[in-house]
Amino acid sequence: MWHDHKGYRRMFKENNLTLGLFFPLESYQGSIPEMNVEQQIKRVKKAEELDFASVFVRDVPLHDPHFGDVGQIYDPWVFLGFLIAHTKKIALGTGSIILPLRHPLHVAKAAASADRLSGERLVLGVATGDRPIEFPAFSVDPDQRSRLFQESVMVMKTAWKENFPHIHASNVHMEKGNLLPKPHGSDLPVLVTGHSSQSPEWIAQNSDGWMYYPRNIRLQSELIKHWRSLTKEFKPFAQSLYVDLTEDPDQAPTPIHLGFRIGRNLLVEFLKRLKMAGVNHVIFNLKYGQRPVDEVMEELGDEVVPRFPSIRDH
Repeated sequence: MWHDHKGYRRMFKENNLTLGLFFPLESYQGSIPEMNVEQQIKRVKKAEELDFASVFVRDVPLHDPHFGDVGQIYDPWVFLGFLIAHTKKIALGTGSIILPLRHPLHVAKAAASADRLSGERLVLGVATGDRPIEFPAFSVDPDQRSRLFQESVMVMKTAWKENFPHIHASNVHMEKGNLLPKPHGSDLPVLVTGHSSQSPEWIAQNSDGWMYYPRNIRLQSELIKHWRSLTKEFKPFAQSLYVDLTEDPDQAPTPIHLGFRIGRNLLVEFLKRLKMAGVNHVIFNLKYGQRPVDEVMEELGDEVVPRFPSIRDH
């Protein structure tokens, strides 16, 4: 279905694995990165040159000192607009837009705008959110997250597909008016993050892919196998991975938060195992890196990405 969408096509193919990067493209201690924008743009251009398939931005509305990392600090839609102006082919992902905290028509319009302006490079990761301080701040009942999430996906898909649709949901009563711009093909690839308070059956039937967290490969493989048994279509599975790449290419892995401190040769072997388990895209987060990020990106681009290259147009 998505073979004509440039972002999806660059990232995803059945029985294939590609690699991406999370913003901010830097290592840092604590919750708040430096986020020097000139430096970030220089690095995203380098990531595109090195053939990474994607870069992902995050949606963290408020800094919760007790929860941790705030990601790239800047609003994801504003920052995506900046990235669109400075890149040409790399897929642009959201990991992930917190749907219960945003009006679905605003998300639908922002996503369609970003996709059109980027030349169809947006892959829309969505989630329910899990930072406790955010829900009262936005006057949202956290117990309603599951229902609001489902409704938001329905509203967006309907608003993209139909002209002057009639949509009725908790916070949408649309009888007149039409959402513009429409995405090419009247739809966008939407990836659910984690379970987002949904069953695997709902995710398989209502999303265009699943984005998950690092876990034991055997358990990940079983999760993917079960989920794929629920749909006849190929729907990609992506996951994040925190990586602290060591100078010794044969350094055995030692655990860090949601990832490893590891040498590149062992990383390649680990990625091969993920590919066999059914993972289609891995998004590296370099937050905990001990080496200069530019050096790490070069090594990943020269030695690891060629083993799992982005899917190029023919």
